[in-house]
Amino acid sequence: MELDLPLIWGLLIATAVMLYVLLDGMDLGIGILTGFAKSDDERNLMTATIEPVWDGNETWLILGGGGLFAAFPLAYAILMPAFYLPVLLMLAALIFRGVAFEFRHKAVRRPTKLFWNGAFFYGSLTAALAQGLILGGFIQGVTVEGRSFAGGALDWLTPFSVLVAVSVAIGYVLLGACWLVLKTEGEVQRRARNRGKIALVGVAVCFAAVSLATLSIDPRVTERWGFSMTEIEFGKLLPLSPIPLIGLVLTALVWRDLTGKVSAPDWRPYVLSAGIFLSGYLGLAVSLFPNIVPFEVDIWQAAARDNALMLMFVGAAVMLPVILIYTGYVYSLFWGKVDPDEAYHD
Repeated sequence: MELDLPLIWGLLIATAVMLYVLLDGMDLGIGILTGFAKSDDERNLMTATIEPVWDGNETWLILGGGGLFAAFPLAYAILMPAFYLPVLLMLAALIFRGVAFEFRHKAVRRPTKLFWNGAFFYGSLTAALAQGLILGGFIQGVTVEGRSFAGGALDWLTPFSVLVAVSVAIGYVLLGACWLVLKTEGEVQRRARNRGKIALVGVAVCFAAVSLATLSIDPRVTERWGFSMTEIEFGKLLPLSPIPLIGLVLTALVWRDLTGKVSAPDWRPYVLSAGIFLSGYLGLAVSLFPNIVPFEVDIWQAAARDNALMLMFVGAAVMLPVILIYTGYVYSLFWGKVDPDEAYHD
């Protein structure tokens, strides 16, 4: 049986993006939460929970972007000019945030420490918002003529993309708060639970708002879900309805765990929150598949030649398990609660 290499590479890139969102989204959320820390000790404890893993989490962003360039060059050539500004903003924020992560531990004078703490917070927030703007602009589609981007430099900046950007930032805060529940104890954990509940309410509202707004983006999306201005096609809607329903159930379960009304292991809020993201991601995939440039180019039209895809697939088959094993090993090695007196900067 002949392999459908464009489909395989589409799944690989989609998986890499999702892993980036769940892992680096978590530490971007913690970076945002450091802006609300009560003291330097609390802020240091929060950053200590991600010190061993934060830079490795960005591996998946490189794989997603590099995979798009190599496997789907046409899509890359169309999408990059459409999102030059938010991509540059995101990369600058990630670089500035990375520098701040290290320098804040070296600062001695209070003004310098305040500067680097602020840089870490604003870098994390800016990166999260920029990623949301890119996602929102991607969902609403770009203007294509022939095989090239034909829109304006600010086409991505719309009320819809701003809504998605805010939603992504709030979602990252939820992931970060749930990670702190897993990795901390005492007062820091209690505050993480409270902040997580606030973020969860925001996620629920944004989940509904973005879902409804996405349905209005293009008639082909509403048709995919079985909606029209005059009727609902239950034959299409019912098979897809478990996707948003699972998201709603997971939201209720996270709320229950964060309130502490039931005895739940500390790892469960983060896992359930990741499930909320997965349900939203799956809903987005259902809405847009097989387009890689909505609603202009599909994955088969944008793919590189099969011989190039096969060569890269052989390399990916070797390297991806290595990356996954290494990532799993690092997370297992540093599993458990963080000791505030032990961090690699000390």
